[in-house]
Amino acid sequence: MNFRDGNLIRFVQSSFCLCLVVFLCGPSAQSEKLPGFRLTPDASAESQGPNAPTAQKPAAERSGSISGKIVDQSGANIFGAVVKLTRENDPSDLETTSNGDGLFSFSRVPPGQFTLMISWPGLVSQQLSVTLGSGEAYVTPVVVLVIPTQVTEVRVLPSDVLATAQIKEQEKQRVFGLIPNFYVTYRDDAAPLAPKHKFELAWKSATDPVTLAGVGVLAGIDQAADRWHDYGQGAQGYAKRYGATYANVFSATFIGGAVMPSLLKQDPRYYYKGTGSNRSRILRAISSSVWCKGDNGRWQPNYSNVIGSFAGAGLQALYLPANDRSGSGFVLSQALIRLGETSLAGILQEFVLPKLGRNNKRSQHDVTVGTP
Repeated sequence: MNFRDGNLIRFVQSSFCLCLVVFLCGPSAQSEKLPGFRLTPDASAESQGPNAPTAQKPAAERSGSISGKIVDQSGANIFGAVVKLTRENDPSDLETTSNGDGLFSFSRVPPGQFTLMISWPGLVSQQLSVTLGSGEAYVTPVVVLVIPTQVTEVRVLPSDVLATAQIKEQEKQRVFGLIPNFYVTYRDDAAPLAPKHKFELAWKSATDPVTLAGVGVLAGIDQAADRWHDYGQGAQGYAKRYGATYANVFSATFIGGAVMPSLLKQDPRYYYKGTGSNRSRILRAISSSVWCKGDNGRWQPNYSNVIGSFAGAGLQALYLPANDRSGSGFVLSQALIRLGETSLAGILQEFVLPKLGRNNKRSQHDVTVGTP
């Protein structure tokens, strides 16, 4: 192309104008004027700017506390009550005790559902369900521990049925677990005995194998001492002595313990005192031969024992050898001996036999029935 050529001059002028436009307007001007083109900041640089928002994280659950107060039914604070905090499927139970003000507390407890068990010896335990929120300080209602309800069963029976039950217990009373000790009661409120009870008790005592064996021992001692000499020796003499001794036992038991008490409505048993001064107990024991309780529950002269002692002595005068029952004072002396034996038996019943007997005292108190 020749510089002198007109086309070349116009080309140079056009190129110079185009460069001037580009220089003055710049890229930003082009981008604003040219549709479809826009320069934007780098996304990564924008996200890292100082004012860029941070990502939202879930808030962490915070521990809380559970506390409360424990009182009894009178409102008094309970010291030392055991409080257990349990959670389902969580073996790590927590335990604490209440202080002198009845207060208890568990700290740093994670939120959730819990069970509180509150207990104290002699009182009914309480159980509470607690739902603890995040960071919550939960205070339970005042916990009241009450005395358990006592359920007492009282069977009210007719007096006759009650007396039968008590007699059955008396028939288990034995000294050293062997020797019969039926004629004593350890109850001040013992049911009155009907005539059938008095005869049953006399029969049970007179026919007990130990009684029969004891009579045999006494007969042997009498024969060895040649008592009642006219009975002789040998088997025949022993049989007579055995019969005479058993007649004494049988008559004293039935006349003084069944026949007369039934007729005079008196109780043939010894009423154990067990309390009070020794003097009062000795007086009860010695006077038992002449003082007894009636079927009406009142103390009165023991006519049954006095009459029975004289009647028994009179029967002895019928079968003992004449040489052993001579004299007008035989019946009186034998009756007084029998009364003395009753007083001595009272001393043993009051101070000695309760410590040696099986089923004594406790057996009759185990009869948990009441009178109408």
